[in-house]
Amino acid sequence: MKFKSIISQSSFWKSVFWLGLSFLVLYNVITMFFEYGEFALLRFFEERTADGKLLRFIIGQLLAAFLYGFILAFGQFRGKEKKD
Repeated sequence: MKFKSIISQSSFWKSVFWLGLSFLVLYNVITMFFEYGEFALLRFFEERTADGKLLRFIIGQLLAAFLYGFILAFGQFRGKEKKD
């Protein structure tokens, strides 16, 4: 299966979304625990978005989630193709 045929599947994009979302949640929770030693969502969010960094934070989070989800989903779909 070639690149275009993999990315044209709706199941691929669903995988990208769910893998990216799970990465986003897990990464931020783990980062929060390492930095603060507890679940401090408000403090974490306030520090990340202080001084007008809200847009930068959101874009960075979405970009990281998309890239992670895309790379993993593509690897999974490519692996299934090679297996079959």
